[in-house]
Amino acid sequence: MTMPNNDIVGKVYLVGAGPGDPGLITVRARQLIETADVIVYDYLANPDLLDWAKPESEKIFVGKSPGRHSKPQEEIEALLIEHAVQGKQVIRLKGGDPFIFGRGGEEMDRLLNHRIAYEIVPGVTAALAAAAYAGIPLSHREHSSSITFLTGHENPEKQTLSIDFAKFAQTDGTLCLYMGIGQLPRIVSELQQGGLHEDTPVAIVQWATLARQRSLFGTLGNIVASLETSDIGAPAIITIGQVVAQRPPDNWFQKRPLFGKRIVVTRSREQAGELSSLLEKQGAEVLELPFIHVEPDYNPNTVTEVFAEIAVYEWILFTSANGVRIFFDLLYKAFGDIRCLGPMRIAAVGQATAREIRKHNLKVDLIPKKANADALADTLIKEEGVESIKILVVTGNRNREDLVNRLEEEGRAIVDTLPLYKTTQTDLSQDPAAEQFRKEGAHAVLFTSASTVQSYAAQQSSTLALQEGAISPAYGSIGPLTSKSMQAKDLPIAFEAPQANLEHFVVETISHLKASTAKK
Repeated sequence: MTMPNNDIVGKVYLVGAGPGDPGLITVRARQLIETADVIVYDYLANPDLLDWAKPESEKIFVGKSPGRHSKPQEEIEALLIEHAVQGKQVIRLKGGDPFIFGRGGEEMDRLLNHRIAYEIVPGVTAALAAAAYAGIPLSHREHSSSITFLTGHENPEKQTLSIDFAKFAQTDGTLCLYMGIGQLPRIVSELQQGGLHEDTPVAIVQWATLARQRSLFGTLGNIVASLETSDIGAPAIITIGQVVAQRPPDNWFQKRPLFGKRIVVTRSREQAGELSSLLEKQGAEVLELPFIHVEPDYNPNTVTEVFAEIAVYEWILFTSANGVRIFFDLLYKAFGDIRCLGPMRIAAVGQATAREIRKHNLKVDLIPKKANADALADTLIKEEGVESIKILVVTGNRNREDLVNRLEEEGRAIVDTLPLYKTTQTDLSQDPAAEQFRKEGAHAVLFTSASTVQSYAAQQSSTLALQEGAISPAYGSIGPLTSKSMQAKDLPIAFEAPQANLEHFVVETISHLKASTAKK
């Protein structure tokens, strides 16, 4: 091993990724992820956290998951040192907290031996999160004044397990067991031998804080048998003690309307965040399958010509949030001053586009009641009057020809278009989310545009072919134009948003899935 040069400033951060929900990671951890050169992560670190990393960062998976073997601990530690001595900022991203059954102490010792600078960033440990998301108070003045963390999985090189669980039966507090599913019969037996009554409440929480969280409740006397007949497995936290009985009948986390429902969002990765967030707030497990990709695509000469005359337009129409983002990026590079727009009025095809415009502290003068190009044209022609008015339409490669034609022919407006981006279909054959969809299916697939419908239909019988036992999804449409495309591709429309915006789409999704569940 090459020893580090004193002039090299590489550093390793042992970072707790929290229990799963990205919202529970620390601010410090996120800051480090955003600036890291190398991220070494394991199975229990939510891969969504990697979306915060800079594009050029190297991401190395070292965990153990189905079909993938884990790297030995010695190799993981060697990886950290190898990249650190190259002067890189390295994150060892570990589920939960690195110092609670996370082998962070071993990694710290190895770094010390090689004189590698390091920093510890704690994380929310799984036992705390599992209890909170199951509604269990780990401590309670009337029922538990102590909390004990134990592991059912020690160093595999040990000949025998050193924990005498019978001794912990006398703590009269709460026991939290990590990695204890495989050893549960032995643990239960020893606790009972130690004097813990068979009526002692027990909770097992799998995938705590995630939309796929599942819970099993019982007593010391029946929990082993209950586990054998359930489909709950690792990773899970086992909580034992009278505090388990203090949980409320309606759990705050699992009573959300979309809890237990897996929903596919088909928008481009650039646009998926808002819809995904709305669904996750309602408890859904979201699979993002970006069937389309949006990227800047424009003629610099055209942009220059339009910007040179930008103040002469009386209206500027934005047909998508993508167009808004790219337009203002180019505008600020060209002028650096929003006042160059002059006194023009601004129209947006829908609320999502309008929100993007408002980020620039600009008023949106017109939003049609229905979020489509026809409604935008109707409103401008019939309510505003655009005869002899000069209009700029900001669009993509799938040009809004109908919008432009109507404004010119019916409204007698003078219209220029500014294409700024292109939309292409995405090959999802190697996407991990697509693999999960094939294996498990989904309760609903949500289409937000004709282009996502077309891309889905093109891959439905190949990349997206469901395996036996997978859930067959219901197909939802955001509005009439998307529904028309679904009908053309023989995709059955289970539900359609009453108004073509994300909020109404989510409400309609909830209504449909609730009704479907009630029928069963």
